Amino acid sequence: MAFASIFVPNFMLQAVVRAEPVLRERALVLVEGTPPLCSVIAINERAAQMGMKAGMAKTDAAQFAGLEIRPRSRSQEKTAHATLLDIGWSVSPRMEDAAQDSIVLDLSGLTSLFGSEKDIAAHLAQRSSECGLLANVAIASNIETAQIAARGFPEITVIPSGQESEYLGRLHVSVLSPSIETAETLSRWGIHTCADFAELPVLQLSERLGQEGVRLHALARGESVRSLVIAEPAYSFEEEMELDDAVEELDPLSFLLGRLLDQICARLAARSLAIAAIRIRFELQPSFENAVDLRKELFREKNPPGLYETDIQLPVPTRDSKILFKLLRLRLQSKPPGASIQKIVMRADSARPRATQGGLFLPSFPDPEKLEVTIARIVHVVGEGNVGSPLLVDTYRPGEFQMQRFLSPVGVAETNRNRDAILHPEKRDKSFKAPTNCRSFRPPIPAKLELHAGRPTHIIFQGLRGEVLAASGPWRTSGDWWREDPWQQDEWDLEIDFNLPSERRDTSAKVNADCALYRVYYDSLRQSWLVRGIYD
Repeated sequence: MAFASIFVPNFMLQAVVRAEPVLRERALVLVEGTPPLCSVIAINERAAQMGMKAGMAKTDAAQFAGLEIRPRSRSQEKTAHATLLDIGWSVSPRMEDAAQDSIVLDLSGLTSLFGSEKDIAAHLAQRSSECGLLANVAIASNIETAQIAARGFPEITVIPSGQESEYLGRLHVSVLSPSIETAETLSRWGIHTCADFAELPVLQLSERLGQEGVRLHALARGESVRSLVIAEPAYSFEEEMELDDAVEELDPLSFLLGRLLDQICARLAARSLAIAAIRIRFELQPSFENAVDLRKELFREKNPPGLYETDIQLPVPTRDSKILFKLLRLRLQSKPPGASIQKIVMRADSARPRATQGGLFLPSFPDPEKLEVTIARIVHVVGEGNVGSPLLVDTYRPGEFQMQRFLSPVGVAETNRNRDAILHPEKRDKSFKAPTNCRSFRPPIPAKLELHAGRPTHIIFQGLRGEVLAASGPWRTSGDWWREDPWQQDEWDLEIDFNLPSERRDTSAKVNADCALYRVYYDSLRQSWLVRGIYD
């Protein structure tokens, strides 16, 4: 049995660098505290070469030319830790969340998938780099040894079984994380390496240092054994970015959104997942909260003051950051925030990637992701709510419907069967009946009707006069009396002839080529006749 430990050195620094990759090649320090009493808490190697030390005041650090100073970001540390967990779950389902900067994986049975243990370590290191973290990876036969080796040795370390004490003996005793009192005692004894500490007798060590000494002695010899505490995987991915200067224009905002999308997609790729829905939350600049802005007034009910939220539901799961970036940009163009943005929070709900099987003799269809981008561009032009699939609502009001976003069609097989039966009569079932469709006119066409004994005889609309050959009706409908726009209508189905005079009409024919069947109704509230549609 083997275990792998991933340790991220200078975790607080790397969490900030992950959000700003340009800082990786610069001298960087992190400060924390209440202004003006801010002090340096973390430095990178370049800053140390300039003479920076932890504990220096921020005012003293600001005097160094070329030094980048950033505040500690706990939100970015939280995101970096979630990324580290995703890296572990990308390889093994059995993982322990050991610390904020460290995880432990159970590698049982993984050599048949990834190769040797060294190949697994290289894969983990590469995956960490792709996700923006430079990590040390160590593999050993027990959990504690792997954790200590990851903290003590740089890059990749593989410790063969039985050689734990030999490898750990090279490290300084501080990698065992002793208490302050124990560390001072060992320093007075002249114990500096794990090898020196492992040579001490356990009984005398227990008398002087207690149980902590016994535990550290077992760690130094690589003999400590314990069980793995399994962590539960999460399926929601979140990235945050707090801005020093508020962003108002779309172009610089798009650059930041693209970076966050790349980070989320990299985490999803590590977990072999895709994005089913993505949600954006902006914290707006407080100085604009009381400003009167038309765009903000339009979305007041949806977004509280100082906060802007929007989401995109995808037709099929994807992790293509370019397509997601186009969708977000189009959404922000059609629904821009009402003020400058101070903080960005991006959250993605995951799902299994779409699996498709193409056919050799079938034409290729456009990807649903590209269709979604096209729909978003149309929505940007005509407005949201004007693009989608019509959906009937729970009402008897004639012609009432609402638009819903395009979804996968239900009953495609039944639709195709009916279409084939119409196009190929020889394939029809005996029970098949061709559907009759009514194409509605929007808006309805005003008309004038002549009545005889309460039944329509002639009709005039759009400059044409026709004679009613047959009439069916009326059907009276009414409703919504409690609203400002109630309705009360009498509907008729009329067969109308616009061409032939009555004396030349063949009344014995079942179908006349010059006739058409219309749906006409009388609006009792407006006192007018209208043509609703025509039957196919």
